Amino acid sequence: MSRLPPLKALRVFEVTARQGSMTRAAQELHVTHSAVSHQITTLEDALGVRLFDRVGRRLKLTSQGLDLLPAVTHAFEAITSATERMGRPVNSGKLSIACMPALLSFWIMPRLGEFTSRYPGIRLTFDSASDQEQRWNGGADIQIVYGERNWTGYWFRRLSDLALFPVVSPTLMNNQPIRTVGDLGKQVILHADEGREWRQWLASADALSLPLHAEHAMGDARLAIEAAVHGHGIAMGDSISTADLLARGQLVAPFRMSVPAANVFYIACRSEVRQVPVVNAFTEWMFDELEREPQLAPGRMSNWPIRRSSSRSRSRSTVK
Repeated sequence: MSRLPPLKALRVFEVTARQGSMTRAAQELHVTHSAVSHQITTLEDALGVRLFDRVGRRLKLTSQGLDLLPAVTHAFEAITSATERMGRPVNSGKLSIACMPALLSFWIMPRLGEFTSRYPGIRLTFDSASDQEQRWNGGADIQIVYGERNWTGYWFRRLSDLALFPVVSPTLMNNQPIRTVGDLGKQVILHADEGREWRQWLASADALSLPLHAEHAMGDARLAIEAAVHGHGIAMGDSISTADLLARGQLVAPFRMSVPAANVFYIACRSEVRQVPVVNAFTEWMFDELEREPQLAPGRMSNWPIRRSSSRSRSRSTVK
């Protein structure tokens, strides 16, 4: 890595370029004219180029100086902004969060009161766009993402593994009992990913070739789960998003078999805001909530009560 020019000299360069005068730069920096001149010379020697030409009583940036100024200005503005954010008290401020719709609706929203009670002065803005790339480009302070950890320039921390399993409303279950995997062929299958997770689960149940009666493709997992709650079919649930719905009896899991999801949830933020107090506050609150539900904490998916059935029971096309 190339050595950076002296930071003090860069600061003097930025002020001098903005003021167009070493005298006015010296006044802003509360130093002497000769001190400013010395720092400019130091920077030019370090870079091996001239940064200013004198035009009358004013200084004019050379082409090299014009190239350097925007980068230096942006860097100092970013440093100033970051230090100002860090100086804000943790109990106040604004924070924008982009999150998968199902996780936001079914897990974060029911617990939002806990965060508000702890940090009443933090104003939250949520974005639940289904398109993950759209959320990345939305400028949110915090992202809660589902996928591989392959984004550069971001700090990541794994939230939780996921177990996947079918879920259905108790009413539909009572009206159309589901006792074996074969019974799924008589139901409406709800999916939000072109059926990939369903195919994964059916493959584990030795039922990938099962003929299906009907299917609905939803825009995201939240819509599929909501449709299941209303009795419109069977959705693929997961150990986080549907945990509360199962606990409240709004959904039931007809089979005691789950499969691990291909991806996991991560909480992420841009590296430069990682230590901002309000970012830390929300991040730590998320993990505190997960720790209160041990079966959801990272690396503990095996504690989820729905387990893969034995191969013997799968061979009878019954998963209980």
